[in-house]
Amino acid sequence: MAETIAESFIEELRWRGLIYDMTEGAEEALQRGPVTAYIGFDPTADSLHVGHLLPIMVLTHLQRHGHRPIALAGGGTGMIGDPSGKSKERVLLDEEVLKHNVEAIKAQLAHFLKFEGVDNPALLLNNADWLRELKLIDFLRDVGKLFTVNYMMAKESVKQRLESEEGISFTEFTYMLLQAYDFLEQYRRYNCTLQLGGSDQWGNITAGIMLIRRMEGGEAHGITVPLITTSTGVKFGKTEAGTVWLDPARTSPFRFYQFWLNTPDDDVIRYLKYFTLLGREEIAELEEAVRTEPHLRRAQRTLAQEVTRLVHGEEALRQAEIATEVLFGDREMAGLSAADLLDIFAEVPSSTVARNALAGEGMSIVDLAAEAGLDRSKGQIRNLIKSGGIYLNNERVDDPYRAVTLDDAIDGEVIVLRKGKKTHHLVRVEG
Repeated sequence: MAETIAESFIEELRWRGLIYDMTEGAEEALQRGPVTAYIGFDPTADSLHVGHLLPIMVLTHLQRHGHRPIALAGGGTGMIGDPSGKSKERVLLDEEVLKHNVEAIKAQLAHFLKFEGVDNPALLLNNADWLRELKLIDFLRDVGKLFTVNYMMAKESVKQRLESEEGISFTEFTYMLLQAYDFLEQYRRYNCTLQLGGSDQWGNITAGIMLIRRMEGGEAHGITVPLITTSTGVKFGKTEAGTVWLDPARTSPFRFYQFWLNTPDDDVIRYLKYFTLLGREEIAELEEAVRTEPHLRRAQRTLAQEVTRLVHGEEALRQAEIATEVLFGDREMAGLSAADLLDIFAEVPSSTVARNALAGEGMSIVDLAAEAGLDRSKGQIRNLIKSGGIYLNNERVDDPYRAVTLDDAIDGEVIVLRKGKKTHHLVRVEG
């Protein structure tokens, strides 16, 4: 890490591919001394997702380089909705829901940013603290008069919506003014002179810079980061199962770990630069491993470990790695709960067995595997057992007459069958 800290903030962002655009003079302003910079987070849900990780990592690098980060939760603007990158208007949330979401987001950001014990502690702010105090007439007179409709309509986020069938409501049209006012208010209160955000935020950022210049005569800057797609052109963070959340109750640490572990070779080095704090030398070694030994997937394992540790902590990472070993049949299931196994094997075929069928002397492994459809016939299953190809809770079965009882059910609820190395079947005990 020392080698990256020795670089300037901008040099590090460039090397990591984290700069899409920046205003003229931004680099020079950062070189003159520590600055205060902010990124806004939209509280439309009570959890951030992996799509938010890029701006979070930018704030993390900012703080590591001696600058002061502000994470701004949009408790006020969240009641309006940002049209940027959206094809239609968002469903507006009520105040209580937004308040709950803001508190949840604050807790997640604390995994990345230091809020005490350093010379440049991060701040967590909520723009509802000043936006709710605004008076409409005063706002229109002091702020609205500085923006022409032509200026606002020329912004890409507005142009795209005007050309869509949905159009844009006046409510969303005013969002640019409110975000610009956020920048102004933080400039006044905290000497915040830099706004960071995704490339779709460029219009909102430059509006804030203009407002600071015209109302305060101040100098402010903006830097945007790229919007990520995979090497196949798919929007980053979207899977067949849906959004990958940072909240472990929404996306378990195991599934979170698997998301990163499944990164294609064409994307993994880019993601290591984006989403970890590893330095040039470590990532160069992993890039060589991808080139020479791609089958070992060292880069993917490192990526999964680093990001899971950052988001969920060391213990959750350890449990995710144990669960992964169980999934691939390399570890016994002792110590895992039925809930763990249901999460690990959520996408494999499953069936049920009556609890009373396993009571007492239970039922034979051959009968259970046949009822589960593990192979075409009981004869085939017996042959597989003789050749060492059937597993019960990841332990090889060597006796075709072995009985399966309630003692074999994890927490009395779940049994995992496996044929060969990869074919799993989950049996739920019911009744």
